[in-house]
Amino acid sequence: MSGKSAALSKPADDDEGESLTAKALSSWRTWLLGFLLLAAIVFAAFHWGDVKRFAELVAHARPMWLLAAVGAQLLTYIALAGEWRLVLRSCDCRAPFLKLLRLTLTKHFADQMVPTAGMSGNVVVVDRLIAIGASRKVAVAAVILTIISYYASYAVAAVGVLFLLWLMSADSWLMIGLICGFLVVAAGIPSLALWLQKKGERAIPKWLRKVGAVRELFEMIGQAPKKLVRSRELIGELSILNGIVFALDGWTMQLCLLALGVHAPFASAFIAFIMASIVVTLGPIPMGLGSFEAVSIGMLRVTGVPFEAAISATLLFRGFTLWLPLIPGMIAARRDLKAESKTKRKSKRKS
Repeated sequence: MSGKSAALSKPADDDEGESLTAKALSSWRTWLLGFLLLAAIVFAAFHWGDVKRFAELVAHARPMWLLAAVGAQLLTYIALAGEWRLVLRSCDCRAPFLKLLRLTLTKHFADQMVPTAGMSGNVVVVDRLIAIGASRKVAVAAVILTIISYYASYAVAAVGVLFLLWLMSADSWLMIGLICGFLVVAAGIPSLALWLQKKGERAIPKWLRKVGAVRELFEMIGQAPKKLVRSRELIGELSILNGIVFALDGWTMQLCLLALGVHAPFASAFIAFIMASIVVTLGPIPMGLGSFEAVSIGMLRVTGVPFEAAISATLLFRGFTLWLPLIPGMIAARRDLKAESKTKRKSKRKS
């Protein structure tokens, strides 16, 4: 892994446009990071009971399998950081891998604190990739590419789950309907992202173009390099990495069951994780609090896991995938906030 960072070569007019964008972003960047940190305090206060239950389960579970679950989750973040690295490398931008790894944690933190279907995290990603050395166009393209590859691998996983349910004779019309509904969403979101990238500012009504922030956002999306965004080879590589992340999450669920002394096949854990994730994706509840747990427990029961083990494994899984990563994510966001404040002070002194 290279620790050297090289900025992308950019034309002069592109540099000027990006400097103007940087000035526009700086006014709300600090506010966003500060709001995320404030939201974290409120979030912890409201859900402290869930954190305590997770801690109690950890105290009584088998430590070897718990460590394996931590390792599996760490690998998911390494894989996600690898996605950013692939996109940047394709544009001759070599960013330090540790910074990209920290970015994945910051994105997770932003997505959970401000549940906006991942948009809050994507805003942070664009900002941080630019800070790392990517051009604005490449940063936006990276977000679009990861959205496309995420839903591509997600759709494959959903079809795989449907096949596993059929093999177990555990499928039902409700499950088939949920998966079919999700497949429509999985096809629609990447298609919308590509359409917005193609149309740019023309994608929004004329009356809405008068709002400067909205117009700049769509202009930025439209400026993402078409060749890069539509690279089948790159989308394929990113989709494979996303598929590995889904498999690691399913394995984490299985490791949580093993930590409780329950031996269940990987298929049971993977089905529970994917079906619960689909319900969260389609549902209106932020972070799927309650709905994820209910579906996961139900699917584990359908595949033969005892009720008490299904509850405990699901709570352990949520602790590893939702609660635990918030701590390093908050630390990373706080560091970014300090760095942003320091940059502002320096620029004021120069002026």
